[in-house]
Amino acid sequence: MKILLSPAKSLDFTNSHNAIPTTTAVFLDEANALVRKLQKLSFKKIGQLMHLSSDLADLNFHRFQQWESPIASSEHNKASIFAFSGEVYKGLDAQSLSDEELQRAQSQVRILSGLYGLLKPFDLLYPYRLEMGTKFQVTPTKKNLYAFWGSKIAQQLNEEMKISGEDSVVNLDSNEYFKAVDLKTLKARVITPVFKEFKNGEFKIVMMYAKHARGAMTRYILQNQIQDPELLKVYNVDGYTFNVHLSSNDEWVFTR
Repeated sequence: MKILLSPAKSLDFTNSHNAIPTTTAVFLDEANALVRKLQKLSFKKIGQLMHLSSDLADLNFHRFQQWESPIASSEHNKASIFAFSGEVYKGLDAQSLSDEELQRAQSQVRILSGLYGLLKPFDLLYPYRLEMGTKFQVTPTKKNLYAFWGSKIAQQLNEEMKISGEDSVVNLDSNEYFKAVDLKTLKARVITPVFKEFKNGEFKIVMMYAKHARGAMTRYILQNQIQDPELLKVYNVDGYTFNVHLSSNDEWVFTR
């Protein structure tokens, strides 16, 4: 059972976790090719393309100009599971996972990325900003990142799951990132958990809580060594429980 997560805009490179052997992203050649294209853009164009403030545009312009392909560990890169620090990763709290749980994450968790395509938790990450939904025309025929990645991500997942004998995916991604997985190519059942709060007489998605819950469910899967998605129906963390009445066959709603 694979778990898909989105990356985070916010990054933390202030400390590192030295107990794990780092790995290299499977699509690093593609990431390098994208960076070469991005290096040709001006500071102003980067800001316009990514809808960034002047300070953030300056930061990311210089990140691309100073790009170091993350092949070997250095002070400028970090394992992806520790580099991302958004709400999903607060819920996951990877720093407090045991070594065994981290190894399980390396096997089960995959992080989608506009730049790197697909990351394993221990894959080295050089800081960047490139959301999957960015309208970046890579080539005349590949008018955005979805076209650039095409079926590559799904094909890679198929290869990995064939080797491991897995046949299901728990989609804890955002819609923006999951759209990069070509479902016509993917050979797996996809379960999508949705987290809702009861507010003003109805159940609604509150994005900050939903993101945190995606990370918390990932943590739960790793700590409980879950390989069968059906076992998630007994999930009861932070007050969320499976709501059979709001759920469909492959979209499972958890409410509180």
